Order: sequence, then structure tokens, then C-alpha cells
Amino acid sequence: MFHRKPLEERIAERQAKLPPLKEGKHFEHGPAKFVFISLIVVVVVTHVVGLAVVMHFYS
Repeated sequence: MFHRKPLEERIAERQAKLPPLKEGKHFEHGPAKFVFISLIVVVVVTHVVGLAVVMHFYS
């Protein structure tokens, strides 16, 4: 369309220009990282609050 390369070719060229990723130092999808970290934080906070409530009523 309008003399542009197909999307797949443009993505491949852009990825070819990137430096190689360092082992264990990257998370490929930024929004997924945000969701993952947020979920972990919510679970930890929920457990701490639940533990505090249980300790308050049973002590």
C-alpha cells in the first residue's frame, strides 16, 4: 500500500537493527512486565492485610 514494504518485513528490519539481548536482563513485553509486577504486589499486599485482620480478631 502506497509503495511501502509489508509490515512483516518492516518489523524484521527493525529487529535486525537491535543489539542482541543479554541473557536474563530483559523482559520482552513491557506491558506484560507491568501487569506481572502489579499482580505480585496486589497478592503480597492482600496477604499482609488478611494476616493482620486475622491476627487482630484471633488474638
